[in-house]
Amino acid sequence: MYYIQETDKPNILLNLFNILQLDNDKIILPIKKKEILNFKKANKLAKKTSGILKKTGSKAVVLSKNIKSQKEYIEKLNEYGIEIIDGRWLFGVISSKVLEYVVKKKELKKEETNVSILVKDNNKDYIIENIKDIIRTYKSVNIVTTHIEKFKKIEEDVLKKEGIMITVTNNKKKSLMKANIILNIDFPEEEVNKYNIPDEAIIINIKEKVKIYKKRFNGLNINDYEIDFEEYEKFDYDKNNYYFQKDIYEAELYKKQPYEYIERKIKKDKVKIIKLLGNKTIL
Repeated sequence: MYYIQETDKPNILLNLFNILQLDNDKIILPIKKKEILNFKKANKLAKKTSGILKKTGSKAVVLSKNIKSQKEYIEKLNEYGIEIIDGRWLFGVISSKVLEYVVKKKELKKEETNVSILVKDNNKDYIIENIKDIIRTYKSVNIVTTHIEKFKKIEEDVLKKEGIMITVTNNKKKSLMKANIILNIDFPEEEVNKYNIPDEAIIINIKEKVKIYKKRFNGLNINDYEIDFEEYEKFDYDKNNYYFQKDIYEAELYKKQPYEYIERKIKKDKVKIIKLLGNKTIL
């Protein structure tokens, strides 16, 4: 795993010849903070980055806050098949905690909160476990899906074992009508906007950023987040100045572990959400 950042010590020669520097697990690009790369330079730097990663056998990188604004460079990294850690996977893993954070911040009563979950994929254990956790916590839960048959088993298991009522549906006009909070696990923007969304709803988009087209929508559309965590023995505090902590933490996790192990580590490291970024405000 490599971390890619800009230089804080500009050098004319490094800049002229597009020389990348290596500092332990960091790749330092010869660009200054707030400098925007042109297509030609972005292409050269991405090619050299890919060369370093191939030699080391690494396939994933974490980008600094500044490098995340380098669209041309990122596009080229994608073309080279390099995985960019962006905190989205972790967002899904802690989605039930995100929901709880929203409820506390907005001072909502759980027993009066109607939660609708937009979800297609039930092949990942962390998705299923988070959905089950939400169902156990909130009295009124809607699972809205284009694959109703995939989620019938959850409905049956919860109803039989725990006696909690949930609904599995895909009615575009009525599914979200009563929702206070909409947890969008993996619906893309185009599909979300096909549903009748309440004007004052709070939408949390987990997999990717989503824009709501509805003109009367006056709710909160959350597309990003940040966390804090404790892991003092391993944590490189120098990275804290350059990188988002959600990206740093996701990079440390072994994603193929069973959810129960990941959940245990998250608890041990005292991971907590410190802010959610919405369309109008920071929650």
